[in-house]
Amino acid sequence: MDEEARWFRAFHLLFYACLAIPALTGREGGAPAWAVAAVMALYYWLFVVRGRDRFERLHPMGWHLTVLIALMAVLIVLDPAFDTLIFGMLSLPYVMLPGRWAYGGAAVLVTTAFSAAGGLAEISRAPSRAVSLLAGIALAVLMGLFVNFLVKAGERNKELGVLEERTRLAGEIHDTLAQGFSGVITQLEAAEQAGDDLAAVRERIASAKRLARESLAEARRSVHQLRPEPLQRERLDLALAGVVRRWSARTGVRARMAVSGPPRPLDPDVEVVLLRAAQEGLANVARHARATSVALTLTYMDGEVTLDVLDDGAGLDGAGLDGLSVDGAGPGGAGGEGGYGLTAMRERAARVGGAVTVESARGEGTALCVSIPCA
Repeated sequence: MDEEARWFRAFHLLFYACLAIPALTGREGGAPAWAVAAVMALYYWLFVVRGRDRFERLHPMGWHLTVLIALMAVLIVLDPAFDTLIFGMLSLPYVMLPGRWAYGGAAVLVTTAFSAAGGLAEISRAPSRAVSLLAGIALAVLMGLFVNFLVKAGERNKELGVLEERTRLAGEIHDTLAQGFSGVITQLEAAEQAGDDLAAVRERIASAKRLARESLAEARRSVHQLRPEPLQRERLDLALAGVVRRWSARTGVRARMAVSGPPRPLDPDVEVVLLRAAQEGLANVARHARATSVALTLTYMDGEVTLDVLDDGAGLDGAGLDGLSVDGAGPGGAGGEGGYGLTAMRERAARVGGAVTVESARGEGTALCVSIPCA
């Protein structure tokens, strides 16, 4: 059940509670009041509880609200104990009517309840009753303003959530389809260069097909917001070791994986961030670093876990590193291709309280570090 449905259920329960209590405890209305209360309960069920799809439509919800207000007035006249029913109905105008009509409906509701309780007749003898009426209307309007503020705030939060989810999916697609296609192209280019060596050509094509299938499966899982496939089968350190092993087999670059500290379960979001960072770092080494070896180190500490990706490739000079650390510009290495990859990596790490740093020097390789605090 979504949050909106829970609120509606709460409003309905409040209404029925405010209707049932006076019906059971009132002494003046007797059987007529019970009959009217039963009619009101049935009418509310038929046209409010079951009429959610017509909410905020002036027709017919305006008429239904009018009928309910009239039934409330009859009950209050029959037994003043039913004046508490207004507390169960005060939210109805804002639930049933659109825009400014809701404020008018709230004012009519309060005025009708006040009149049915004999308040209007007493105004000529006690002017202070007019102040009570105006105060009641003002309270109902303020309640509406507050409800509308909460609704708009909820809509803004929902929009932000949608934007964040789109960003997440964009990063997931980048880490699956983009990297996968890049690997497929690399394997096909290697097959072209193999010339007449049919065994090498078959091996490269088979590797390209296998990578394409893996990338397609990962893309489907990402769209369905599932954990990455390696993490479904294995612990994080073992999943990373598998990523490194497969990457090395595809690219021909020596790669090793090391673990420092005793492995322990981490928050699933943290594991996804580290896995994606490793995939991104390795993909960029293959594309840009011209490295001969790569070392991945996963370090478990008391209050933090870190992932280091170190390559011996071309590296970056000071200017390139400055540009990379600011906005992802620059050539690349483990740190990023100078585009979306590093940005997405940093955004993911930031969502779990972590940070990404890149250290490099021209001709001395690149070191990427992702650090995330954890218990």
